Amino acid sequence: MYKNFLKRIIDFFIALVALILLSPVFIVVTVLLYIANQGKPFFFQARPGLNEKMFKIIKFKTMNDKKDAQGNYLPDSERLTPVGSFIRQTSLDELPQLINVLKGDMALIGPRPLLPQYLSLYNESQKRRHNIRPGITGWAQVNGRNAISWTKKFELDIWYIDNLSLATDGKVLLLTLKKVLKKEGINQAGQATAEAFNGYN
Repeated sequence: MYKNFLKRIIDFFIALVALILLSPVFIVVTVLLYIANQGKPFFFQARPGLNEKMFKIIKFKTMNDKKDAQGNYLPDSERLTPVGSFIRQTSLDELPQLINVLKGDMALIGPRPLLPQYLSLYNESQKRRHNIRPGITGWAQVNGRNAISWTKKFELDIWYIDNLSLATDGKVLLLTLKKVLKKEGINQAGQATAEAFNGYN
């Protein structure tokens, strides 16, 4: 009952209350990023969700759009703005995804929604991550986040799907708060963002 009914109801009401309570923070961050990113505070990108159905994920935009002489984007580390770096370290960049939760695109807890181009690279086990709604946080995030390998992330995602329960979700929420406060696992060593998945990690 929890997986198929109660989880969605609980997610909706928690997301609604969180958006209301955090609205002052939401507004301040939006203004700061509007200034830092030349009028572009939000980042929208297509991601596969439940049953691989595509949706537009909403995040705060932590990198600018600067390009080199050839018109190619500069490396992520060079486009990450100071305010963007702070927002990413505090995980505030994930805050707009509460809107995705309200819409039903996402859950509070579940496998993180990844890029569409990764779909063809998954093995049969890894494809199971789309059997439930993707989450703002998840079992993989509280057990390493960007500091662990893709293989380990997928193993943790599948473990969560097989052990999904109210108790598991409660544990993930508590551990997420701990991770955010300690700023653990934000980036992989030596990188501003996580490395791309190539099917062999």
